[in-house]
Amino acid sequence: MSHSFRVFPKHNVLYEQDSEYSIQLNRWFLKPIGAWPDDANQPVSLAKKLLSRCIQFICHSLIAFTVVPCALYIMFEPDVHLKLKAFGPMIHWLMGGMNYCSLLLRSYEIRKCVDHMRADWRLVKGTHDREVMLRNAKFGRFVSTFCVIFMQGGVCSYSIITSFTPAIVRIDNITIAMHQLPCPFYTELVDARYSPTNEIVLGLQLLSTFIVNTVTVGACSLAAVFAMHACGQLNILMLRLDELVDVSSAKDEYESTRRKLAAIVEHHLRALSFVSQIETIMHQICLVELLGCTTDICMLGYYTITEWELHDTKNLLTYFTIFIAMSCNIFIFCYIAEILTDQCQKVGDVAYMTDWYQLHHKIAIDLILIISRSNTVIKITAGKMIQLSIATFGDVSLSGNTYINAFIVTKFV
Repeated sequence: MSHSFRVFPKHNVLYEQDSEYSIQLNRWFLKPIGAWPDDANQPVSLAKKLLSRCIQFICHSLIAFTVVPCALYIMFEPDVHLKLKAFGPMIHWLMGGMNYCSLLLRSYEIRKCVDHMRADWRLVKGTHDREVMLRNAKFGRFVSTFCVIFMQGGVCSYSIITSFTPAIVRIDNITIAMHQLPCPFYTELVDARYSPTNEIVLGLQLLSTFIVNTVTVGACSLAAVFAMHACGQLNILMLRLDELVDVSSAKDEYESTRRKLAAIVEHHLRALSFVSQIETIMHQICLVELLGCTTDICMLGYYTITEWELHDTKNLLTYFTIFIAMSCNIFIFCYIAEILTDQCQKVGDVAYMTDWYQLHHKIAIDLILIISRSNTVIKITAGKMIQLSIATFGDVSLSGNTYINAFIVTKFV
């Protein structure tokens, strides 16, 4: 099935605009935290480099300022329930710190993917191909926006609601009211129960909350945009396979058909190379997110069960919001990995469904290589150990429910 389209003179004259549209949200998320890679083709001033390093140092310091005192609190707090109460928030901040390091360490690979995308936009040959890529880019932006709303909304609402909830503490026969901290703080380092120390620590923790949430949103946005761009390239590849067989072609056009097939194979290898780069960037982040979110979901189940008798609607709604945010976060990673795997395999199906029997037998035989390569499962993994898919998300949900059931049995039976 052929599609009529207008061919651009030499390249897509709007490629800069299209490329900017596809990666714009990624830059907005990652640049404020110093995780957006510099353009290798443009000189970077010393002042800009120093500013980026200062931002990275501040982000690392704020995350450590929250994680280290909380870890000490868990170590020295004798009450087991309070230990568990602090464990969930600490895991979230620890996840953010680890993913932030991963983004910085993979800065070169991220830049390569961005440059790869820009080159793909430049090589677009027709308006129909451009529409296909724009449609996938639009979906990638939608997933990024979805992640922002749920992740920032869920965790930030918890931090803000917690900070506005006064805590009454008794110190040396004196009762004082303080702002409750989103993440418990070890008082032997700094006594954060008194004003203005309490307000200062609270402000730094809220700023740290924004940073770790931005890291998570940025990582999820990168995965979504990169994966949907790869899907767009594979969709164009499938259109090329449909156009390979031209019933009106004469036998003397054998060489022309071979050139078309060579271009298809080159396009296919380029798309698979991009998918491989996505896996290189994301496998560590996916592992941290999978393990961390699963742990937090289980802890949220525990908090809900233990505080159910208090009938604290505000806390229960907050826990439910964070539960939805964590579940959506895992689902996004698993969903885009599933789509990407399906699209890679679909290339082989489309190659087989073409009218290959109308091709020259030598060209028809060459299609076997495309089908064979497509049958090799392309995986987006968590730590190169767990393949991400909708089935994986189901297993994670089942594990979370299992732990919640265990807590229920422990408490009520």
